[in-house]
Amino acid sequence: MAIHIETPALASRAFSLSSGKDVRLKLEALQPSGSFKARGIGHACQIYKSRGARRFVSSSGGNAGYAVAYAGRMLATPVTVVVPATTSERAKNLIRSEGADVIVHGESWMEANAKALELMTPEDAFLHPFDDPLLWDGHATMIDELAGQGGRPDLVICSVGGGGLLCGVVEGLRRNGWGGVPVIAAETAGADSYAQALREGAPVLLPQISSIATSLGARQVCGRAFELAQEHPIESVVVSDAAALAACEDVLLEHRILVEPACGASVAALRSDSALLREARSVMVILCGGVGVTAGQLAQWSAQFAAAAR
Repeated sequence: MAIHIETPALASRAFSLSSGKDVRLKLEALQPSGSFKARGIGHACQIYKSRGARRFVSSSGGNAGYAVAYAGRMLATPVTVVVPATTSERAKNLIRSEGADVIVHGESWMEANAKALELMTPEDAFLHPFDDPLLWDGHATMIDELAGQGGRPDLVICSVGGGGLLCGVVEGLRRNGWGGVPVIAAETAGADSYAQALREGAPVLLPQISSIATSLGARQVCGRAFELAQEHPIESVVVSDAAALAACEDVLLEHRILVEPACGASVAALRSDSALLREARSVMVILCGGVGVTAGQLAQWSAQFAAAAR
């Protein structure tokens, strides 16, 4: 039994016209837990359950925790999720709605993660939100699906927080014979740990997350995501919070789908001055989703940015 569902790859007329590219959206926002996390988390939970895990423990800014909680309910396994104080009330309530215990600890994901590790017992399985090969293997299934949904794209765009999605996308490209397809790794300024790692030549620890895209709030990317930049054609693109927010509004207007600014970063990258984008004709954007935002929150942020711009 798969925890995730197969999602459509939707041709976007609106984004194709605005970008001058043939744009398709891989609709991971339609997953039962609202984001791509259902794939890797669900796969890992099934493996750990088969190995005898009696409880799942995770640390998360929201989306991974919700995916663990959903998988735990589907697998009849108790779940404890530690979230930082920055996690939205909506995300916490969604995690609780799946029957999971939620513990709020620390101001950042790293502090929440340390607390989650302290809670571990020998009967527990730890579900890291992004740094686990089991997750990458599960995330790669979205590329497996793409192989039968309209053919090979010239370019894939995905958002990067801790790097789990990027690792899964590259793994999926390789195992489907698409190893030459390049990837744009999109982030927002203030949560750009991947861009800074590439610039410094090693993973770096951000002093803080100052972006509204809190789902990208891993202050340091996983080592494997950094290594992939040496093995695969990957270009880092950093967009502003305002651009990511505008992209979320465009997705809502054009496709009636609500996504977080962390997801909007990938759509905003379609307007970037990217060398890879200039060379591509067909582009696949991973619409990774996210449940930590409401339409009202988007409107509030838009008003704030508009006021600041005046």
